[in-house]
Amino acid sequence: MNRIVALVFLFTIAFSSCNKGVDVVTETVPALNIKDVAYGPDAAQKMDVYLPAGRTSTTTKVLVFIHGGSWSSGDKNEFDEGITAILPKLTNFALVNINYRLANSGANRFPTQMTDIQSALDFVKSKGTDYKVDANKVGLIGASAGAHLALLQAYKFNTDGRIKAVVDLFGPTDLNDLYFNHPFPTVSQPVLVNFLGTTPTVNTALYQQASPINFITTQSVPTQIFHGNLDIVNPIGQSLALKAKLQASNVKVEMITYTGEGHGWIGSNLLDTYNKAVTFIVQNVQ
Repeated sequence: MNRIVALVFLFTIAFSSCNKGVDVVTETVPALNIKDVAYGPDAAQKMDVYLPAGRTSTTTKVLVFIHGGSWSSGDKNEFDEGITAILPKLTNFALVNINYRLANSGANRFPTQMTDIQSALDFVKSKGTDYKVDANKVGLIGASAGAHLALLQAYKFNTDGRIKAVVDLFGPTDLNDLYFNHPFPTVSQPVLVNFLGTTPTVNTALYQQASPINFITTQSVPTQIFHGNLDIVNPIGQSLALKAKLQASNVKVEMITYTGEGHGWIGSNLLDTYNKAVTFIVQNVQ
């Protein structure tokens, strides 16, 4: 017995000596960017995925970008500059930048776009283990028509509660009002008819169902709104009405108005938008 104990002791000493001065290295998961990932069979159903270094399925949340373009044009690459600016500031987030089917020539009318957004969210959730992200903690950010889609997804279709906050960059919120009260109806009305396939006079219910403002409740997610006071494409009244409805429902809302700006902006105001959006997302996607 003593001989066995002695051998074990000697083996322990030898093993310890061999490992002296050797640092234990914890391997960090590297950052990974994946372009044009298919989340559906259509050529438009693609996303770019930006996965941060050191991500885990418990600490890394998701921020989804939805581009604008009157629901009939545009591309995810419009957010590339913004993503480049935001990436270093959101180290605990995976960024997902999606394309979706566009309404054109009678094809892909509403609610095709909502179907695509839901499919994209479900795809990311299905890849949660592979991507090492928590796809049950999601923020949405959209611009113009993409902001409309983000708001509608957050208020109307967030049945499982995975969307925790939404950032709205000058998006339409009440399509019935936009149709009848736009300062340039000859411009706005054809865009809405192309998207929805009809007028609110013919199908009032469809316009109501497609308007985010109609789906605000006391349980709606925190919302951040950006708008230029000189916007003639989507007048600021759309955002002011949204803010008022959210406040009346006791929903957390923050609105930033840029004096002298129209439908989008560049320079220091754009940098300010990125910084404020990052702060809002970090605080509210929990």
